[in-house]
Amino acid sequence: MSSTLRVLPLGGLGEIGKNMTVVEYDDRIVVVDTGLMFPTPEQMGIDLVLPDFAYLREHALDIEAIVLTHGHEDHVGALPYVLREIAPVRVPPVYGGPLTTELVRSKLDEHRLGDVADLKQVDPGELFDAGPFTIETIRLSHSIPDSCGVALSCELGTTLVTGDYKFDQTPVDGQPADMARLAELGREGVLLLCGDSTNVDRGGIAPSESSVGPHLEEAFARCRGRIVVTCFASNIHRVQQVVDAAATVGRKVSLVGRSMRKNVNIGRNLGHIEIPEGMQVGVKEIEDFPDHKLVVISTGSQGEPLSALRRMAHGDHPNVDLREGDTVIFSATPIPGNERAVNETINRIYQLGANVILARDAPIHASGHGFAEELKLMINLTDPRYVMPFHGDHRRMRLHGELAESVGVVPENVFRAANGLPLEIDSRGARLGAAEQAGMIFVDGLDVGDVEDVALRDRRMLSADGIFIVVATVSEQDGRSVTPPELIFRGVPFLDGAGDELLDELREAVEDSLARSAEEEIREIDLLQSHLHDDVARFVYERLKRRPMVLPVVVEV
Repeated sequence: MSSTLRVLPLGGLGEIGKNMTVVEYDDRIVVVDTGLMFPTPEQMGIDLVLPDFAYLREHALDIEAIVLTHGHEDHVGALPYVLREIAPVRVPPVYGGPLTTELVRSKLDEHRLGDVADLKQVDPGELFDAGPFTIETIRLSHSIPDSCGVALSCELGTTLVTGDYKFDQTPVDGQPADMARLAELGREGVLLLCGDSTNVDRGGIAPSESSVGPHLEEAFARCRGRIVVTCFASNIHRVQQVVDAAATVGRKVSLVGRSMRKNVNIGRNLGHIEIPEGMQVGVKEIEDFPDHKLVVISTGSQGEPLSALRRMAHGDHPNVDLREGDTVIFSATPIPGNERAVNETINRIYQLGANVILARDAPIHASGHGFAEELKLMINLTDPRYVMPFHGDHRRMRLHGELAESVGVVPENVFRAANGLPLEIDSRGARLGAAEQAGMIFVDGLDVGDVEDVALRDRRMLSADGIFIVVATVSEQDGRSVTPPELIFRGVPFLDGAGDELLDELREAVEDSLARSAEEEIREIDLLQSHLHDDVARFVYERLKRRPMVLPVVVEV
């Protein structure tokens, strides 16, 4: 009986973010990408969302390598947490392109894991072995340099994980996707294609990244005051085009935001970006520099709470004060889920009197993900036997599957999987296997783990209706109240202005509840608190039509 190839997605299916895939053959594992996702507004107090990688902990000894397709957070951000968990058992080598490994090295140093990790740079086309797999990275275009697909070959065949890609024919760095190698792989035979589904719902072909530069120049030429451009700090090519456009219109540039400065420095050291000598203005010099001679390049295109642009919009940045006459250019589009935060930031910028230019107003942004025709091209070039759509919500994955069928993939060879649901392939064919543990774990401050649903529910309740604390002191002998109850409330709507009358009525309700419990000879503290909770909650809802969190505290004396 032949060995079985298992492709187990732990993240990135049915969602956009936290991409992580286990490719397993002969009980040996290669992990492709270790991404994270940023929390939704409902996940209150959560800092980061990681894939549940319990499977990797349980099979740490079997992991031969981790391969990273590119340096974006949704593909590399969970690496420190994964390494911290599996390092006591095994430290597998981590492979990636030069920029990817340098970005990761910086991240691991922040987590004090720099001495633990075994980072290995690989160039596109370079082959290396990991257990039963021969692995090759294939150059692709994306919104960050050194993006690649990963081809993993074993005795059964070749699995191609595309990562994020587009077929940009005029990339800024002059290095388009290696379509010739993809076609060659197709002729050799691709067993399984795991492809990016992000822009499958957009017809045609994505605009080239190099098309953004001239439009930035046009926008800059119309601005009279200071210009602030916000984009992803990892989009090195976009930053280069902003620098070039600024030079064309006779302006200098200043980099604002820790990740922006860090990534640009890494990019400059690797030759991905060039800022002419004397063109860069220090952050502390911004307010003293003539407005019409400056372009500020900033983080915060997604409305992140602590980002530079968000702080500017709230008048909270130590070095930049937005004001009337400034123009803020969003050279990015909101990631699904971030629209609300971005709109709030935009509204604050307008309130300060500055102008805003968005991607819908002018072609100042180009997506790093291929549109439908490019996804068709990937399938036609590689001619895979099986297709499993990756990197997208369920709608996009279904559309990707239908698109694969439209270009000739047999419908029963298209697998719409889910996180934790492995695709198993052997000499007899392919099928979905038994589900493994998958889901999400949360980073909440210094804690990493499963923040229970009840905790998130409590946080939502606190944010909506506040908290009510009732401290009652009762006699140990007969259970009756011995002192007036103490009422403490925070964030309860309408209560602040309700006056003393309502509070007096509430104290009476507490006294009545305690008296009833005493008459029923209830002495157990837990039971007393339960009755008090129900009575207070009922009273507050009847009077305020609100359901704050009620915390009764009963003290016996």
